[in-house]
Amino acid sequence: MAGKTSITIAQSLEEITARLHQASQPIVKERLQVLYWLKQEKAPSISKIAKAIGRHRGTLQEWLRIYRTGGLAALESVKSSPGGGNRVIPTWAEESLSKRLQDPENGFDSYGAVQEWLSETLGVEAEYHAVYQMTRYRLKAKLKVARPQHYKQDRDSRLAFKKT
Repeated sequence: MAGKTSITIAQSLEEITARLHQASQPIVKERLQVLYWLKQEKAPSISKIAKAIGRHRGTLQEWLRIYRTGGLAALESVKSSPGGGNRVIPTWAEESLSKRLQDPENGFDSYGAVQEWLSETLGVEAEYHAVYQMTRYRLKAKLKVARPQHYKQDRDSRLAFKKT
C-alpha cells in the first residue's frame, strides 16, 4: 500500500528506549526516536514523524535504509568530518608574532606589514587572509595606528583641549 512504511524493527521498545537514553549525540537521538515511534502499535506516518522532528521525510527514509542494511549499529554510527588541514603559519611563528604585537614600540601599520615581517624575519610565507585570520581572531590583536595630525594644528592647544 502506498504511504505505508514497510520496516520490521528487530529490537524491542525497551531496548530502543534504553539506547535512546544512553545516546550522547543529538543526531543519534533523532534516529533512535524515529525507530521508537515506528515500533509503537499505532505508528504515525513518516511524514508526521518528519514534521515532528523537523527533518525532511527523505532524510528519514535514508535513515531507515541505513537501518535495513546495517542494523542498529550502523544507524548509531555517525561520520565525522576531518579535523581540518595543517596550519600555514606554525605555532612557533604565531608565538613570535604574539610577542612582537604585545610590544607597544614595535607595532605594525597593516596586515600586509605583518605578512612581510613573517616572510622576512621568520621565513614563513603565508597569504594575506591567513595572516589576517590568525592576527585578528586567534591572537585577538587589532592593528591600531595613531591618527594623523595636521601640521598646522597647535600641539599645546590640542593638549589643553584633551584636559578639559
